Amino acid sequence: MAGSRLLIDPGAFSADLSRVGPLDAILVTHQHADHLDPERLPGLASANPEAAVLADPQSVPILEGLGIPARAHDGSSTRIGGVTVSPVGEIHALIHDDIPRVTNVGVRLSADGEPTLFHPGDALDADPGRVDVLAFPLQAPWQRSRDMIAFLRRIGAPRAIPVHDGLLSTVGRRLYLSQAESLGNPDTRIHDLADAGPVDFDGR
Repeated sequence: MAGSRLLIDPGAFSADLSRVGPLDAILVTHQHADHLDPERLPGLASANPEAAVLADPQSVPILEGLGIPARAHDGSSTRIGGVTVSPVGEIHALIHDDIPRVTNVGVRLSADGEPTLFHPGDALDADPGRVDVLAFPLQAPWQRSRDMIAFLRRIGAPRAIPVHDGLLSTVGRRLYLSQAESLGNPDTRIHDLADAGPVDFDGR
């Protein structure tokens, strides 16, 4: 975006991370391993020493324990080149009463002349304002189909990208995508980027 490369949530379910650089920023929404991979993230940070690392408050000491200097979102926006990274939200969605909830900070990315993007991490309750491209969790232990559908309807972005699908089989993924497309917001077009390679969004 705007000439900068920003990577959101390099987790354990992600594909090869060695080919995504050079990076200007690494953004971590929360500490769960499918969003913060403690095995591969040190190598990624080492390969991109100039990249700023921004994270939710509880992930910062974890990252520093891995030898990765990081700073927490303090409630205000951060500039990465021409991109404004705005923190949205505070806490992970409830998985179960017996599992402690962790901090979760979604990110809204904006830049002059570029479509805005919102990635919520693992929560659906935050309000990013108007966005052009929404990254929406397709399936999760903390999310029902009706939660996903309500999220798509509430945000109403012109375009939406399914993420958080690592636990799904091929058949299950098709089912969830069909629900997002048929039951989500009628003004939202779903873009399935799996195996699509680089894709440009112009905001239209």
